Amino acid sequence: MRLHPQYKDLQELYTQLHGKGLEILAFPCNQFGHQEQGSNEEIQAFCQINYGLTFPVFAKIDVKGEDAHPLYNFLTSQEQADLGGRIRWNFTKFLVDQNGEVVRRYEPAVNPVEIGADIQKLLESK
Repeated sequence: MRLHPQYKDLQELYTQLHGKGLEILAFPCNQFGHQEQGSNEEIQAFCQINYGLTFPVFAKIDVKGEDAHPLYNFLTSQEQADLGGRIRWNFTKFLVDQNGEVVRRYEPAVNPVEIGADIQKLLESK
Protein backbone atom coordinates (compact mmCIF):
# COMPACT_ATOMS: atom_id res chain seq x y z
CA MET A 1 0.00 0.00 0.00
CA ARG A 2 1.66 3.21 -1.19
CA LEU A 3 0.34 6.26 0.59
CA HIS A 4 3.07 8.80 -0.19
CA PRO A 5 0.70 10.79 -2.46
CA GLN A 6 -1.05 11.89 0.75
CA TYR A 7 1.91 14.22 1.28
CA LYS A 8 0.45 16.49 -1.41
CA ASP A 9 -2.84 16.88 0.46
CA LEU A 10 -1.08 17.26 3.81
CA GLN A 11 1.01 20.06 2.32
CA GLU A 12 -2.13 21.78 1.00
CA LEU A 13 -3.72 21.65 4.46
CA TYR A 14 -0.52 22.99 5.99
CA THR A 15 -0.33 25.84 3.49
CA GLN A 16 -3.97 26.79 4.11
CA LEU A 17 -4.07 26.45 7.89
CA HIS A 18 -0.57 26.89 9.27
CA GLY A 19 -1.19 30.61 9.79
CA LYS A 20 -4.22 29.70 11.92
CA GLY A 21 -2.21 27.38 14.15
CA LEU A 22 -1.98 24.03 12.35
CA GLU A 23 1.24 22.10 12.76
CA ILE A 24 1.90 18.87 10.87
CA LEU A 25 4.69 16.61 12.09
CA ALA A 26 5.72 13.65 9.96
CA PHE A 27 7.56 10.67 11.44
CA PRO A 28 8.77 8.19 8.80
CA CYS A 29 8.80 4.55 9.87
CA ASN A 30 10.27 1.54 8.11
CA GLN A 31 8.26 -1.06 10.06
CA PHE A 32 5.58 -1.46 7.39
CA GLY A 33 6.65 -3.27 4.24
CA HIS A 34 10.07 -1.58 4.43
CA GLN A 35 8.64 1.43 2.60
CA GLU A 36 11.03 3.91 4.21
CA GLN A 37 14.30 2.15 3.47
CA GLY A 38 16.30 5.24 2.61
CA SER A 39 18.46 7.27 4.93
CA ASN A 40 16.92 10.21 6.75
CA GLU A 41 18.56 12.50 4.19
CA GLU A 42 17.12 10.51 1.28
CA ILE A 43 13.64 10.63 2.82
CA GLN A 44 13.94 14.40 3.29
CA ALA A 45 15.04 14.83 -0.32
CA PHE A 46 12.19 12.61 -1.58
CA CYS A 47 9.63 14.71 0.32
CA GLN A 48 11.10 17.99 -0.91
CA ILE A 49 11.60 17.01 -4.54
CA ASN A 50 8.30 15.18 -5.04
CA TYR A 51 5.94 17.09 -2.74
CA GLY A 52 7.62 20.36 -1.78
CA LEU A 53 6.94 19.75 1.91
CA THR A 54 7.40 22.71 4.22
CA PHE A 55 6.26 21.00 7.43
CA PRO A 56 8.78 19.06 9.54
CA VAL A 57 9.71 15.53 8.50
CA PHE A 58 11.67 13.99 11.34
CA ALA A 59 14.18 11.16 11.40
CA LYS A 60 12.83 7.62 11.11
CA ILE A 61 11.43 6.10 14.28
CA ASP A 62 9.74 2.90 15.39
CA VAL A 63 6.04 3.30 16.12
CA LYS A 64 5.36 -0.17 17.48
CA GLY A 65 7.14 -2.86 19.44
CA GLU A 66 9.58 -2.60 22.30
CA ASP A 67 11.58 0.17 20.58
CA ALA A 68 8.52 2.33 19.85
CA HIS A 69 9.14 6.03 20.28
CA PRO A 70 7.61 7.48 23.49
CA LEU A 71 5.37 9.76 21.42
CA TYR A 72 3.75 6.75 19.78
CA ASN A 73 3.52 4.92 23.08
CA PHE A 74 1.50 7.92 24.28
CA LEU A 75 -0.64 8.17 21.14
CA THR A 76 -1.51 4.48 21.11
CA SER A 77 -2.17 4.25 24.85
CA GLN A 78 -5.32 6.34 24.67
CA GLU A 79 -8.19 4.63 26.47
CA GLN A 80 -10.92 5.48 23.98
CA ALA A 81 -11.29 2.55 21.60
CA ASP A 82 -11.21 4.71 18.47
CA LEU A 83 -7.99 6.47 19.53
CA GLY A 84 -5.68 3.83 20.98
CA GLY A 85 -4.28 0.55 19.80
CA ARG A 86 -1.40 -0.46 17.63
CA ILE A 87 -0.39 1.37 14.48
CA ARG A 88 -1.42 -0.78 11.52
CA TRP A 89 0.44 1.03 8.72
CA ASN A 90 2.27 4.21 7.75
CA PHE A 91 0.21 7.39 7.44
CA THR A 92 -1.90 6.77 10.53
CA LYS A 93 -2.79 10.32 11.49
CA PHE A 94 -3.58 11.82 14.90
CA LEU A 95 -5.32 15.13 15.54
CA VAL A 96 -3.98 16.62 18.77
CA ASP A 97 -5.33 19.81 20.33
CA GLN A 98 -3.37 22.79 21.65
CA ASN A 99 -3.17 21.13 25.11
CA GLY A 100 -1.63 17.89 23.81
CA GLU A 101 -4.88 15.92 24.06
CA VAL A 102 -5.54 13.40 21.30
CA VAL A 103 -8.85 14.36 19.70
CA ARG A 104 -9.13 11.96 16.76
CA ARG A 105 -7.26 9.18 15.03
CA TYR A 106 -7.45 8.51 11.32
CA GLU A 107 -6.37 5.26 9.75
CA PRO A 108 -3.96 5.32 6.80
CA ALA A 109 -6.58 5.15 4.03
CA VAL A 110 -8.28 8.34 5.27
CA ASN A 111 -7.24 11.09 2.89
CA PRO A 112 -6.02 14.26 4.59
CA VAL A 113 -8.66 16.27 2.70
CA GLU A 114 -11.28 14.42 4.75
CA ILE A 115 -9.68 15.70 7.95
CA GLY A 116 -9.82 19.37 6.96
CA ALA A 117 -13.20 20.09 8.56
CA ASP A 118 -12.11 18.52 11.86
CA ILE A 119 -8.95 20.61 11.85
CA GLN A 120 -10.88 23.81 11.08
CA LYS A 121 -13.30 23.13 13.91
CA LEU A 122 -10.48 22.50 16.38
CA LEU A 123 -8.60 25.64 15.31
CA GLU A 124 -11.74 27.75 15.66
CA SER A 125 -12.34 26.45 19.19
CA LYS A 126 -9.04 27.69 20.59
